[in-house]
Amino acid sequence: METRQLGKNGPALSVIGFGAWAIGGPWNYGWGVVDDDESVRAIRRALDTGVNWIDTAAAYGFGHSEEVVGRAVRGLGKRPFIATKCGLLPDGKGGVRNSIEPSSIRGECNASLKRLGVDCIDLYQIHWPEGSVPIEDAWGAMAGLQKEGKARYIGVSNFDVPLLRRCMAVAPVQSLQPPYSLITRDVEKETLAFCREQSIGVVAYSPMQSGLLTGKFDRAKMKSDDWRQRISLFREPELSRGLAFVESLRPIADARRKTVGQLAVAWVLSSPAVTSAIVGARTPVQAEENSRAAGWSLTSAELRAIEEAYRKHYGSPAAAGAE
Repeated sequence: METRQLGKNGPALSVIGFGAWAIGGPWNYGWGVVDDDESVRAIRRALDTGVNWIDTAAAYGFGHSEEVVGRAVRGLGKRPFIATKCGLLPDGKGGVRNSIEPSSIRGECNASLKRLGVDCIDLYQIHWPEGSVPIEDAWGAMAGLQKEGKARYIGVSNFDVPLLRRCMAVAPVQSLQPPYSLITRDVEKETLAFCREQSIGVVAYSPMQSGLLTGKFDRAKMKSDDWRQRISLFREPELSRGLAFVESLRPIADARRKTVGQLAVAWVLSSPAVTSAIVGARTPVQAEENSRAAGWSLTSAELRAIEEAYRKHYGSPAAAGAE
């Protein structure tokens, strides 16, 4: 599988990263029962296909995802690169609250190290910004963990350009993890170009838009407790628009003997600013299918056809041609 360098002087990451959110369990409303043994097999199958890194977070299943990842990599001859995140804590009501106090970040790091069974986190990221704590203080704590050898690289998730600039004034930012898909394209306004100019790696999450762009989504099978129903894209009229967009992509994917989901991931990877796309899997079959999004590139004609389909259903992107 192709690899790309993460930021300035960073490691070579496979263009597909294993997303470990859905294997976390309790916090993943509507995903159904998660089998830990199957999750371990999914991770190891992804590694067999050439995936060399895993993205998780302390908030995924309130630490359970990290525990499963730790179990999956234990005993392997060569451990994959592991990225995890801090900043979201249990709120006591089944959800999470945001906390990026320096003391909280340090405590979370120690807990993640223990759950993962490692002595250094390869990439430690702040999950979400939080306005009550100066980002300079939080980022200073992250830089301190890096100096202590508890984090090899440090990055952020869901940050905009002004916040990135503030962090960079304290210590270098290795990577940014933003949402990016054929439908969610806000990072095209300025973020992707900024990251490319500043040699900040971009590891995009939700390239298949939480399942909407897989080509397999069935609204009739969406459960009442499915967390996606809280998102406008999964409510009318946006849901019908999105599904119509998917159908317009299907002939392009079929012509390459790919799924719509693989096409969607390949489109994200077509951006020169993107290092890797994080794609979730709960089974070995899903991990195998995800790997087929790599190893091929969209032609200029296909990119134009995809853009035409997007414009038909959504109009012009906020910053068309930004990347």
